[in-house]
Order: sequence, then C-alpha cells, then structure tokens
Amino acid sequence: MAEVKLLDADSLHDVKIGVIGGSGLYHLDNLTVLGEVYPETPWGFPSDKIIISVTPTNHKIAFLARHGRGHFLNPTEVPVRANIAALKRIGVQVILAFSAVGSLREEIAPRDFALPSQIIDRTKGIRPSTFFEGGLTGHVMFADPFDKDVADLIWEQRGVLKSSTFHRDKTLVCMEGPQFSTRAESHMYRSWGGDLINMSVLPESKLAREAEIAYQMICMSTDYDCWKVEEEAVSVEAVIANLGANSDNAKALVLAIIPELEKALDEGKLKSAQALQGANKWAVITSKEKRNPETVKKLDYILPGYF
Repeated sequence: MAEVKLLDADSLHDVKIGVIGGSGLYHLDNLTVLGEVYPETPWGFPSDKIIISVTPTNHKIAFLARHGRGHFLNPTEVPVRANIAALKRIGVQVILAFSAVGSLREEIAPRDFALPSQIIDRTKGIRPSTFFEGGLTGHVMFADPFDKDVADLIWEQRGVLKSSTFHRDKTLVCMEGPQFSTRAESHMYRSWGGDLINMSVLPESKLAREAEIAYQMICMSTDYDCWKVEEEAVSVEAVIANLGANSDNAKALVLAIIPELEKALDEGKLKSAQALQGANKWAVITSKEKRNPETVKKLDYILPGYF
C-alpha cells in the first residue's frame, strides 16, 4: 500500500465503525483512504497504524491489522488494550472483528463463516485483560460477549458469500497459542460444547465491553483443528491457503455490512450499542479516596470524566 497521510488521532472523534482483522481488508472498492493514525495510548501503541477510510456517504471507517501488517505479532503479543483504546479514542462505537478459526464441528467446513454468541476462555492469564487495575477495581457484565443487534445485521447480509455456508450462535473457544491444540484438548473442547477455536477473541471482546464498544466477531473457518482423525491435523500451510480463499468473501461481507451499519447507527436502531454508552460509569467499586490518580488519568483517555 502506498504511503498515506498521518492524521492527528485527537482531531478525529467521528469514526463510529472499526474493523479489526487481516491487513487486506482495507483494500476495498468504494472506500477512499483518508489517512492513518498511530496514537500513543496510556497502554502503548496499537498493533499498527490504523487506516481511516471514507465511504461514499461520507462516513469514516477505521481498519486495524490485529497482528500488524505482515503478521509480526503472535496472539499473546498483540497490544489489545492499546488497540481498543485507540479505536475508542477516535469515536468507534461498533467493532467488526474478523478472525481465522478452527472448526470443532463436522458441519462447519473449512472456508465456512460463523457468528459466535458465546466464549470459553482457555487463555493462560498472561495477556493483560482489563483496563480496571492498579488501584481502580471495576466489574462489567459479560454474560453475552457479542452484540446481537450487530450479529442480526451481519446475518442479513449472508447472501453475499460465495461457495460458503454461514453459521450463527456458535460457541468459540479461545486458546493461548501460538501452538495449535493437542488431539486430547480438541476432543475436550468438543465435549464442552465448543464449536470453533481461535487465539484472538480474548481479551479483545472483554476490553471492548469495558470501553463501551459493541463488538461482534466474524469467524472464518480454515481447518478442522485436529479432532477429526480422518483429516490431516491442522498445519500452517492449510490455514494460509484457506485464509486466502476466505479473503474475497470477507471483503464482500464488509462492503455489504458497512452501509447497513452506518444507517442503523444514524437512525439509532442499534439499541444494545446505545445502551453501552455510559454503562460503565458505575462499574468501579473502589472508594474514591482509594482510587489511584494515575489509573484514573489513564482511564480518562477512554472513559472521560467517569472516575
């Protein structure tokens, strides 16, 4: 991609839609690249410069490569707090998060797409997973990790997928990685009710909730993990091949979703996203005299005036 103008992140507060995924997603027809931002948040810099594009209806969209352009960050190394904080800072209210996943179910074939509705956490506790720490304890609801209104809107555009089946209401297991599962683990996840597995949804979805951003992941199946003994166990080569095949469908889906999402935001139809705004003002249970001023200042970056 040709070098583009570096914008001042603090001058942008109207970028309502953020897309997290592979670096190829910002090469989309009908979108004009306005520039890019690379803000230093209180939690550091995001994975890479965030591309800001403009739609034909003059709405701004942010595109962020989760693992950096060229995929130089492994899942544990992704600066998720900085990513979410940077998107929040420029005004993002809804995140569409694309992710490659392994399938734990026969019916979810490689190159199929799926919308998860639940998560099982199998990370190892080594990823920073909250903004509420260091003398400021907060608790937010996470019973339903994804946004149903956004999922419904995405589901309505499923007809744009070519040679691929779209599934929904699936349970996504998030493992630490970067190694893939053992066969015993893969069978265990299936016995727990897991349908899909990846290394990216946590803490990304939790931090989006803390930042009051509606979040929905769109899963792109690349393999059957290793539970399916009649299939070759998952390999990097197979994953990359299917990622390439999924790319065109992902782009088509983004192009179909964005106009509908813009309209829903403009018309106030995303009730769950609206309900998130201001929801965490009362999340902190630390008494005021015990709150760490430095932590309060950091949180003011994403939730100004709350604490």
